[in-house]
Amino acid sequence: MDRLQAMQVFVTTVEAGSLSGAADRLGLSRPVVTRYLAELEAWAGARLLHRSTRRLGLTTAGEAVLPACRQVLSLAQGMQAQAAPADGAAPLTGQLRLTASNSVGQVQLAPALADFVARHPGVSVDLQMQDRAVNLVQERIDLAIRIAVELDPNLIARRLCDCHSVVCAAPAYLAARGWPDRPEALAAHNCLTHSYFGQSVWQFTDAQGQPTSVAVRGNLTANDAMALLRAAECGAGVARLPTILARPALASGALLPVLPGWTPQIAGVWAVYTSRRHMLPALRALLGFLVERFAAEPAWGPLGDAAPLGA
Repeated sequence: MDRLQAMQVFVTTVEAGSLSGAADRLGLSRPVVTRYLAELEAWAGARLLHRSTRRLGLTTAGEAVLPACRQVLSLAQGMQAQAAPADGAAPLTGQLRLTASNSVGQVQLAPALADFVARHPGVSVDLQMQDRAVNLVQERIDLAIRIAVELDPNLIARRLCDCHSVVCAAPAYLAARGWPDRPEALAAHNCLTHSYFGQSVWQFTDAQGQPTSVAVRGNLTANDAMALLRAAECGAGVARLPTILARPALASGALLPVLPGWTPQIAGVWAVYTSRRHMLPALRALLGFLVERFAAEPAWGPLGDAAPLGA
């Protein structure tokens, strides 16, 4: 637990008179404010706030802890002011903990981080690649990169870029099972699906922008897009893959795109973090770097006219 941040949340909650008010002032989501308060109470060994639907008040323990928290925060702010260089040009330092899926981590995030730490040698990065949504506060994560159509509105996030997908299969599979010519034809195919994204329904829009959905099923599901890519290359079935992962296999002919004229649902690549205002300088710099890096990467976009098509 970041105890200074937890103290700041506690003090701000008391001053604002509500959890939502503290969340607005600090640029945090309300669930994050709640978690910080719970962790501070666990550390203090006592309940600090009376919570009800109408009011929020200090307990006896809270009244004793509040001035101590204010004193600690004042001392910390004084230390930061003394340590800050006059010209503001001090090199970035500190350790950042990031998380991303295996596929995003391998294909783009790891190379981007290599460039970032080369520019800022005082910063170290701990990258945790795991295909699940982690609790940023509990697992001490500074930044999470997630691919999703929509995020929980309680999360604080910045959209890095669009994530386009392609539906594709190996030539041997298509020769044996035929080419689907419409999304509805996927119902007759073995579809390789992602555990957390479109496992049972794939959504498309046609050339006129009209949406359609199709129920899909198959005998292989995975929580990692790279695994689905490899299975598709082996002829296991039809997969919907991010274009940034599928491009090399499409260029080599190992996979062939299907359903020309139909656009799979577009997701977003998001950077998720816990606070807009209380952000380490190194994290703020990294976020800006990733915004530029992801937005400038055409591989996330649609296939374009150069992609191999055929039936």
